[in-house]
Amino acid sequence: MTSREIYECGFDEDDGKTIAATECPDCAGSLETDGGETACADCGLILDEYRLDHAARPFSRPSNEQNRKRTGPRLTQARHDRGLSSEIGFKRDAKGNSLSNRKQRQLGRLRREHNRARWRSKAERNLGQACTEIARLTSALELPRSVREEASKLYREGQQEDLIHGRSIEGIAAGAVYAACRRSKHTRTLTDVAEVARCSDQQVWNGYSTLNRELQMAVRPLFPVEFIPTLASTLDLESEIEFYARTLAEAATEAGITTGCNPAGVAGGCLAVAVDAFEEPITQLAIADAADVSPATIRAKRNAIWDLERTNELDPNTSGSSVVVE
Repeated sequence: MTSREIYECGFDEDDGKTIAATECPDCAGSLETDGGETACADCGLILDEYRLDHAARPFSRPSNEQNRKRTGPRLTQARHDRGLSSEIGFKRDAKGNSLSNRKQRQLGRLRREHNRARWRSKAERNLGQACTEIARLTSALELPRSVREEASKLYREGQQEDLIHGRSIEGIAAGAVYAACRRSKHTRTLTDVAEVARCSDQQVWNGYSTLNRELQMAVRPLFPVEFIPTLASTLDLESEIEFYARTLAEAATEAGITTGCNPAGVAGGCLAVAVDAFEEPITQLAIADAADVSPATIRAKRNAIWDLERTNELDPNTSGSSVVVE
């Protein structure tokens, strides 16, 4: 009877260890495996990690067959076929082996016919084009996957309600991305979306207003405090100035002086007051360009925030700042 240890040459499902190394190649420290991730206990260098698809979803066979659970990628709204399409490879098979020239030519013919039969209708073809455009916009705006899914879902609903007829695909897709941003906590202005879209500001607004009106979306209002981090990052301001501007924006919202005002303009006015308090050499024109408003708007909101600051006796020293302002 053999006396070798179990899992000596294979894969241990309990610890998830997939490499044979016993010490760190960087510092020669000991290796530890936790949850399938192998890392050095001394320097923290990660040598290997488990490769599990957390997006897997179980599904069952029909009741007349043997019930065998399998896994696969979850359904997604970001693909025109919800992620159930098949892709034909090129020069290698599923095991990574090279294919012969005859097989490659055969796969080329199959791939051509597959691409021709991919769209079952013109509506599905337009949906595929819109999903591609939404993916491009969310990538250019550095938005997460959730916003892409929400925008694709809104476009699908608009297509089902026949809102795309007579309108451009790019305009509705950009409007859906802007609507998804409005419904989430990822603040993007209409100008930000229009800068990366293949349509004008008016077309983006028309697409958004059409979806908002016909689908009766629950769109939350934008608050000035949401624009402070982006403006402070654009102007390369210190964290103390950003924190004080956030305090001013929250006080202005509670006082009700932001009602009916452009939130980006109010945020710019709060930053103008904050940079004056900390004596930073930032002009109102630079703040207006970053907020995409006019300098007159920044000046008007700055005066209103000044009055509120004097009334509530707000001070940078009481707002978590370490800078003394005389």
